[in-house]
Amino acid sequence: MRGDSGNARRFVAVQLPWLAVDALRRREPSLAGQAIATWQAVGNRRVLVCVDAPHLHAKQALADAQAMLPDLVLRAADPPGEADLLQRLGHWALRFTPIVALDAPNGLILDVSGCTDLFGGERTMLAEVERCFGRAGYRARVAMAGNADAAAAMVRAGFSGVVVPVGGDLAAIGALPVAALRLPGEIATGLARLGLLTVGDVLRQPRAPLTRRFGRPLLDALDFASGARARPLTLVRPPPALLAVRAFLEPIVTRPAIDRAVDALLDELCATLEESGSGARRLSLLAFRVDGDVQEVALGIGSSSRDAAHLRRLFAEPLGTLQPDLGFERMILRATETNALQARQLIGSLGVAALAGEQQRMLSELIDRIGQRAVVWRVAATGSHWPEDSVAMVDPYATPEEPDVWEDRRRPVRLLPQPKELAVLAEVPDGPPARLRLDGRVHRIRHAAGPERLEPEWWGDKHDRPRRDYFRVETEEGSRLWVCRLGMDLPSAPARWFLHGVMN
Repeated sequence: MRGDSGNARRFVAVQLPWLAVDALRRREPSLAGQAIATWQAVGNRRVLVCVDAPHLHAKQALADAQAMLPDLVLRAADPPGEADLLQRLGHWALRFTPIVALDAPNGLILDVSGCTDLFGGERTMLAEVERCFGRAGYRARVAMAGNADAAAAMVRAGFSGVVVPVGGDLAAIGALPVAALRLPGEIATGLARLGLLTVGDVLRQPRAPLTRRFGRPLLDALDFASGARARPLTLVRPPPALLAVRAFLEPIVTRPAIDRAVDALLDELCATLEESGSGARRLSLLAFRVDGDVQEVALGIGSSSRDAAHLRRLFAEPLGTLQPDLGFERMILRATETNALQARQLIGSLGVAALAGEQQRMLSELIDRIGQRAVVWRVAATGSHWPEDSVAMVDPYATPEEPDVWEDRRRPVRLLPQPKELAVLAEVPDGPPARLRLDGRVHRIRHAAGPERLEPEWWGDKHDRPRRDYFRVETEEGSRLWVCRLGMDLPSAPARWFLHGVMN
């Protein structure tokens, strides 16, 4: 029998039974091949939600599952995150049809009416949908029918790759178990007690007694699955096109005209970015010449931006590479890479915030000039009092922190990356050095200040470091050194001395 539909309404149901597990495996490739499940608390019990493990099933008690399979990898379920993922997959599925709806918690409905011929027929399209989800890392069950609920019932019953012929929905769902209608548990249990195990069994019963006993939800489910009524669908709204287009009545040739056109494109694109809560990381300007030639100016931005004035400055130099010849008749500006860019709370004075924004713009322009592949970083203070951990190389766009643990103490202008061990003579065991040997020479100490004791940071991963005593010393030659003593907390071992920094 032919599955091709002509002008009939056709729907594809996509069920992702292992959505949460597949998403975890995509994020953590090391989980490939392992038994895994997500769980959530229901009252005072913990039960499995999404399961990909032998002999286990959803709604099973977590304790029982662990007893049966001790090596089971468990992760807490994240319903909001999974709902967001399903929404993103809905946007991704717009490649097949312009009408996609969510079938929460783990399904999608694709209205493919009139689209199947573009893929070579219904069966070919259905196979392509399943294959594309598989390549993306998500195992899917797919089915096609004349209404959305009939197709969804097929995949919920465990079928995949099924194309229900036009007009065959009622016959196809008749053999399915009533659980395929996704009825409330008490209704499914009540029907089973009456011996009504399949959808066909229920459809053959008089409607009035069913309504009195089970209420409206059962009749609604039957009407939707049989096609008697259409269920309202929650459509996925396609994301706004992040581009701006300008066509010119007369070809533009001069640089001022090109600048004005790009300014208008930037204003329009930045307004769209603001509406979508996004900022551009990469932009592409396509300039179409009257002779058919197309030229591109690509721009990379250090940090996400939708500031039109800032982007104009970045475009100023690259626009010089355009060769208009007889003129450009059309331009398209696209944001080819974007990140979320929400409004930020200003901290401190407005002047400080404005200065920070200006610094970011200057940094973006610098990186754009020297090339996106250049490695740029800045030195930032950290919250550690341990000398070698008190600063770090960070992303130049990282939000600067102001640690409150730094005290007003003198520190060396140069810290040695690898402290040098010293031979030291002290007048008393716990006193400052009197003489020290450095690079084969003995130096007498004229002045010494200290000790400044640094205890290990018990809250960090280096809590087992020995405590240190630091001294600032000045030799008779005038060198000012920062020396460190270790071992005072180990009476059985001799103290060891190191040169850690130079004060001048």
